[in-house]
Amino acid sequence: MSEPRPEIRQARAGYLLFLPALVLMIVLLILPVAIAAVLSASDYALGNPGFDWVGTDNYSQLLSRSAYRKMMVATLAYVLIVTPASVGLGLGAALLIRSLRVGQALYKTVYFLPVMASLLAMAIVWEFALHPTLGIVNRGLEALCGVDGLRAALSGSWAGLAPGATWFGRGCVQGFPLWLGDPDYAIWSISFIGIWQGFGFSMVLYLAGLSGIPPELYHAAEMDGVRSGWERFRLLTWPMLAPTTVFVVTVTTIRSFQVFDTVEALTDGGPVRSTYTILFAIYEKAIRQNLVGVGAALTVVFLAVVMAVSLIQRRLVERKVHA
Repeated sequence: MSEPRPEIRQARAGYLLFLPALVLMIVLLILPVAIAAVLSASDYALGNPGFDWVGTDNYSQLLSRSAYRKMMVATLAYVLIVTPASVGLGLGAALLIRSLRVGQALYKTVYFLPVMASLLAMAIVWEFALHPTLGIVNRGLEALCGVDGLRAALSGSWAGLAPGATWFGRGCVQGFPLWLGDPDYAIWSISFIGIWQGFGFSMVLYLAGLSGIPPELYHAAEMDGVRSGWERFRLLTWPMLAPTTVFVVTVTTIRSFQVFDTVEALTDGGPVRSTYTILFAIYEKAIRQNLVGVGAALTVVFLAVVMAVSLIQRRLVERKVHA
């Protein structure tokens, strides 16, 4: 029997090296999604001896019930607040730290600490801080109301405005909000915690991107007459950070869609489902209520939305930063 030709042996070796990665991708990524898609067409529940196929009924519920519409509104609101704020603050912090002569390591550590902290544990801290009567936030705002000059400046009374004409003035007169118990403020409070926890992650990525810009480019730009900091950023730094920006925006968006810890710990999806995000809805349906079919349908929708948003965002951001 003759030996196979070298190119055939090389191809076989390539297939053998590729096979473990293919098996892992099928087992860890494709198979769970396929199982979720199959279960989403059933009324399966853990512990039941069998199940019936319900077709698209689970998906029809997602379109017809107001709770799921509120879920999409809360999820999109969280993503639209947290993503641009985290990316912008991360970029700003990276530029500031990069410009420092001393103490860079200290600032990097301080800003990155929230990323390393357990969000569930920190959520409890934030719950105390945002407590309507005992929390440091409302107590601090009430203390500002007691300082005449600050109260006049922040409430607009120095300009002749009525005490309740501004947000701060109304707070001094009527009391400051129930940050986690008021539907108008709950999603903003949860988003603030998400920004606090996430912008250090963007900062680290932007610091890595900034370190990859050759200093010779700045010297050349200075010789060409680019001297102000804004011009250096607009003409050199921002275009060179384009690949980093695409990656940071995409990852931050996906992380924002995955918000769960703070919602479960602080608001339980309320009040009035104003913080009823999609990942919390999956947990509530599939785990708490044992409606695995509905939870699987929500999972499929979640994956489809994240994939679609990521693809659209990647195309738009890449086009903008490379323009």
